Parts: sequence; C-alpha cells; structure tokens
Amino acid sequence: MFQSFEVTSTPQFGKERVSALRATFDSLGIDAFLVPRADEFNGEYVPACSERLAWLTGFTGSAGIALILRTQAIVFVDGRYVTQLAEQVDGSVFSGGDLVNEPPHVWLAANGGKGLRLGIDPWLHAGAEVRRLERALAEIGGRLVFLPYNPLDRLWSDRPAEPLGAVTIQNVAQAGVLAKDKIATISADLSKKNLAAVLIADPSSVAWIFNIRGADVPHTPHPLARAIIHADRRSELFLDKRKTGIEPEAYLGQICTQLPPSALEERLAAVSRDGGRVLIDADIASHALAEIIRRAGGEVVEGADPAKLPRAVKNDVEINGSAAAHLQDGAAMVEFLYWLSQEKPGSVSEIAAAEHLEAVRARVGQSMQNPLKDISFDTISGAGEHAAIMHYRVTTETNRMIEAGELFLIDSGAQYINGTTDITRTVGIGTVSEEHRRFFTMVLKGMIQISTARFPKGTRGCDLDPLARIALWRAGADFAHGTGHGVGSYLSVHEGPQRISRLSTQELLPGMILSNEPGYYRPGSFGIRIENLIYVRGAEEIEGGDMPMLGFETLTFCPIDRSLVIPELLTHDELHWFNDYHRRTCEALMPLIHDHDVRAWLENATLPLEY
Repeated sequence: MFQSFEVTSTPQFGKERVSALRATFDSLGIDAFLVPRADEFNGEYVPACSERLAWLTGFTGSAGIALILRTQAIVFVDGRYVTQLAEQVDGSVFSGGDLVNEPPHVWLAANGGKGLRLGIDPWLHAGAEVRRLERALAEIGGRLVFLPYNPLDRLWSDRPAEPLGAVTIQNVAQAGVLAKDKIATISADLSKKNLAAVLIADPSSVAWIFNIRGADVPHTPHPLARAIIHADRRSELFLDKRKTGIEPEAYLGQICTQLPPSALEERLAAVSRDGGRVLIDADIASHALAEIIRRAGGEVVEGADPAKLPRAVKNDVEINGSAAAHLQDGAAMVEFLYWLSQEKPGSVSEIAAAEHLEAVRARVGQSMQNPLKDISFDTISGAGEHAAIMHYRVTTETNRMIEAGELFLIDSGAQYINGTTDITRTVGIGTVSEEHRRFFTMVLKGMIQISTARFPKGTRGCDLDPLARIALWRAGADFAHGTGHGVGSYLSVHEGPQRISRLSTQELLPGMILSNEPGYYRPGSFGIRIENLIYVRGAEEIEGGDMPMLGFETLTFCPIDRSLVIPELLTHDELHWFNDYHRRTCEALMPLIHDHDVRAWLENATLPLEY
C-alpha cells in the first residue's frame, strides 16, 4: 500500500524537544529559530529526513512553520489546518498562528521584541522569504542570523537517511516534447537576455525539462535534483547516480552532464565568476544558493523559473494523456462507490474505505495495462465531524466507522504515467438531514458556476474565485481554502502558478489544468467538498458576441450523489449542466466497466434529476 495510517506525529515530545532546541540558542547567538515545513528543495512534499516540523511539534500538515522563541512557541498554519493543529500539538507548549494573515515576518515586526536575533537554516528558506524576514527584523532593530548548520539535525538522533528513489524516463509518448528541445528553448531565451545560465532549483521543473521522474518523496514523482542550463545549450544535472540505472544514465548522457549533488556549489560558483549573470527564481531557490553566486562574484538575476509556465500549459499529448487517465480513474471510482453503497452503515471504517479505493485503483490499472504508480496525496477519508477537517488524515487512533445519517467525504487522487488525478466526492450514508442537502446543493452550484464559466483573455484565478462562493455567501457561509489549484502531468498534484483563489493573479492560459473544488465545513459536525479537474480550453467565438472567450473542459467523470441535491435550488441552466454531466459520465465510463451490478449502479446513479 502507498499510504500508511499509523500515527506519525509525536506531540508528547514537544516540550522536551523545544527545550533541547532552546538550549542551543546561546551557543548559536540567537534568540529564536524558524522551523519551516520544507526541505532544501522547497517542495510541498518532503522526504522523511526533512520532516523537521513534524518531529519538533507533532504537526503533520503539508503547510506550516514554527517560530521558537525563548519563552514562546508558535506554529503558523492556514485555514485548512486549524483544527488539525489543535488536535496534534501540545497546547501547553505551542500556540497557533495565522500563516495567511499574520505570517512569521508580520508577527515578528509587531511582537518580536527589540534587537531580536532570529536564526534560520539558509538552505530551507527561499530568497524572497529571507528579504521579508530581514525587513521585519529591521523594524525592531533585530537581525537575521544564517546558521552554519541546522540545530534540529543534531538533536534528531534517529533521523532517517536521505532518499535514493529510482529515476525513470518519461518517454516523449507521454511528455509530448523531447528534453533536448526544452533545453534548447530555455538556452535560447537565456542568450536573448544576456544571461550566462539559469539554476533550476525546483525538482518538478527538473523532472519536466529532462523528461524523467523519480521516487524521492511521497506521491510526487520527481527526483530531488537541481540543474544548471547554460546559454550555450550545455546542461548539468546534479543527480546522485545511485538513483539512475543503466538505461536512465545512458539517456541522460545524451542530453546533459550528470554530476553528483556535491558538485553543485563548485559548478554554480564557476559559472558565476567574472560577473556571470545567473537567473534564479527567488520564490523557490534557497538563500544559500543565491549566496554561492554572489560570493563567486556573479550577478543574481531574479526571475520566474523558465519551466514553470511551460510546465503548467500542457501540450496536446499531456492533455490527452490526462483525459485517458481520468477515464480510468473514473471507472475505479465507480467501482468504489458501488462497493460503498452495498456495505451496511457502520460496517466500513475510514481507513477501510481509503484502502479499498487504493486497491480498486490498482486492480483497474492492471486490467487496463496502465498501472497505478502511486496515490497523488494521502487520501482524505472523513465521516461526520472528521469531514469538517479540510485536510483530515485518518490514523489508527482517529479511525471511526462511517455511520448512517451522516456525510462521508473522500478526497483522493492517483499517479499514472499519463496523468495525475484528484477527485473529491461527498456521499450521504442512508438518509441525511435537509441541512446536509441544502449545503451540498450550494456547494454544487459553486462547482457548476466554475465549470460553465466563460471569460476573456487576461482573466486571472482571483477573478473567477467568487463564482464558486456566491451561493454560500448568500447563505452567510464560505470556505477557508482556494477554489482550485494547478495539477501537473504525472507530477505534483499541487502545481503553480495557476490557481483559482482570492490571491491568484496568474492569467489563466489554454492548456492549464486546475481543480474545481468548492466546499463547506461545519466544525464538529459535517463537511462537504465536490471536486473535478478541469482544463482551460482555447478561445471560442460566442454567437452574437464581441470577442472570443476562454472556458473550461471537464476531465473528471464520476457520479455526484443525486440523493444530496435539492433540484429546486438549482437554476434551469445548473440542472441542465448536472444532467448533461451525468449523461456524459455514463457514456464515457460504461464501456470500461464489465461487472453487471456495477453497470446497473452507474446507470441509476446518473439518471436525470427533475424539479
């Protein structure tokens, strides 16, 4: 199995470990220390050896940062993790902070205390973040101290070894463009801008550029590696050869020079000498990497990772691959939902449901000769009050049965060689309340509004986000997460720069894949989320209109629980979309399902609704 449900956090050790960390402050010359949920590559998913935040605090969410002062300890999280934080950390040691509205640099400027010396590991903080911290500390007469080593690594006696996941080749049949052509395009752009080279610090960009995939971190198939691409088309890939077998090594030898990770500093310094201008993405590359360039006499030129936008704008091969992966995944979801419908309420646990879905995905993958490579994130399998925890992760301690009269939310995804999936369905177990149905229908209205949106070129994610919330706003409700995130092509399930959220200013471009996932959460009671993946299709003329409009095409096909919908709350257009979506779902998935009972269930689950 790809997912473990054991309790991995250790909040009972919080006080002891924080005390040990504070004991190092005097020798390090600091008054506080920042512990991000990050590794040296600044990715969302980190290897076990970099789970420093979880080791120190017990918090296992995918976004957070701890500020440890001499007399205070604060863990900053966003709205998705407020409930989880309260459950996982020792409240006598840690207090909660607001990662969105009052992140550490804002908190420090207001509360840090005059002359505060804040220690950080310069490999764990990107350049843009370092500047924010420096400005905040300047306001209180403090300063940032770049530590020569991370004190937690010396305290963590049983720290796991660094990963050595095997690297595989992503063939052009899945990638759509040869790696040498991607490198040539980047090099040509560097030459036009009079840049000597670019440092590719994001492992997902490394994987995309070189058409390789890895297995160093959970659920995201990129290798932990960096690269330097030169303006003269040379490229150097800093990737441990213990990760590459004979075939990948021979493949890489044709397009780049493969070097050990330990050679990065020397090679980066070499290209920086004599004023070499090196492009880095300050939102990704660690401060330590920029300092290597500066110390060697080079010029740091800050700009976007040149692979970020091309990686987000999928080519036709990637879009078609994703569509095929979603049909396969939809067939697996139907088999799972059928199974769940046949089980008696109270007989299936949250863990059993997650395990069964993973097993079905694996079985369907084998039968369709497109194996399940991994799940794309830890499955969120929550019933009743657990569904109200937006990023709930069931463990052997929290596991409960799925009972009659409640809502069950399952948010899951899969990694296939031709695409990455992410889908959420909320299911009513037996007869549920009218309140459950009313809020479910309002969430559905928001999802339909995004699905059917038409918008002009230049529209950003922040411009569309309100469409998903209007029905909830009218009812005095909202949800504390973005409406949608970008999704990679057999890469990260959370991919930038595209998003649908209040803060997303990235223009939505044809080929971008995003999630569409409004929700509603009532703490301690119930939670609802409905999620499909969509992609931006090219502009089309509107009859009688003045300009072409972009729109979305749906990738995900899986029934939405009809029993939870109150038809009278839908407009005629919304009801038409819902019925048409179910018609297309039945047509697309029926040929992939061979069990008579499952086929009958699918046909019934996609019957049209009427007023």
